[in-house]
Amino acid sequence: MARDAVFPDHDTVFPRSLRYLLAVADALSFTRAAELLCISQPALSQQIKQLEDSLDVQLIDRSGRAVRLTDSGQVYVRYARRALLELSSGKRAMRQLQDLSRGSLELGITPITGYLVTSLLESFSSRYPQLELRVREMFQSEIEVEVAEDRLDLGITFTDTLLSSEVRSTDIETHVLFIEMLQLAVGAEHPLAAQSSPVDGHALQTTPLVLLDRKFALRRHIDLYCLEHGIEPCVAMEATSMSVIVELVRLGRLATVLPRAIACAQSGLSPVMLVPELPHHAITLICRHGAYKSLASRAFTELASEWSTCRCEAVPADRLGPCPLAETCAKSVEGARERSRAALEEGSAPERSPSIALVAAAPPAQS
Repeated sequence: MARDAVFPDHDTVFPRSLRYLLAVADALSFTRAAELLCISQPALSQQIKQLEDSLDVQLIDRSGRAVRLTDSGQVYVRYARRALLELSSGKRAMRQLQDLSRGSLELGITPITGYLVTSLLESFSSRYPQLELRVREMFQSEIEVEVAEDRLDLGITFTDTLLSSEVRSTDIETHVLFIEMLQLAVGAEHPLAAQSSPVDGHALQTTPLVLLDRKFALRRHIDLYCLEHGIEPCVAMEATSMSVIVELVRLGRLATVLPRAIACAQSGLSPVMLVPELPHHAITLICRHGAYKSLASRAFTELASEWSTCRCEAVPADRLGPCPLAETCAKSVEGARERSRAALEEGSAPERSPSIALVAAAPPAQS
């Protein structure tokens, strides 16, 4: 473990004894921690002992062969880490206080949200060319952890519904950008390509599928849909790359499940609606609850809200006509919105922070 991994912003003013305690907590070894801190082990031990004396409590259990935190130590380390995050945020805030002429933004996306928000990323880069936008494609669970731990400024995730019951960390704030529906997607030569009416969901049992593996949120949502409706999907292939899946589906034999916007925008793919419907999903911007938001973060959030109200589907030039399911999809999405509004009026929706109340619903034909 490198020293920067222990203290990513190691020049931040932070009490020496607390920095040493965090190093021992991470390394679980006085010897290793001393090496990372470039100090002698006796000096490290003395600093930890002085901290324990000042608190009048034992933080580290040294009785066994391995070093471990006591119960008091675990509690104190949790608060020490939080304090370090706040000081690091404060330092960034001071650097970026003046204007948007400099700065950077760390953004986490999933393979699915990456396909859906490329125009947003391009718009941000065009509007703020002086800012460095660093985009990292990750699993959704990793995005949420890194946002909560302040290693990412923002994340864009894919959740099962606007009124999602998915458990999120209390350290996460959410800002719903738009709602997207899932549909079966097939290539131009697939037997279902010309299907203009909905297909029974049990067709997934006889249609060979290529899907993302189970580490991805989208796959877990597909599996849950199949479980709820007694469907045993015919999964012929799994992949970890959206581009590979799209190319395989274009070849014609395999089908997949994608957000409708992706299926409609990709040349050579056609969406097929299933009955019962696949779940609607919310594309959500997330940030750490209560964290300082840099000017770059605020600029991205404002642009994302603006973009979500006027986003339009990119229809490839070689598509011969409009999507055959456009009218059906529009009615379906409008129905989902009505159900969401009714739930909100009844008070069954999860409470949202006033600071993230900028929820923009996409126009019916754009879901």
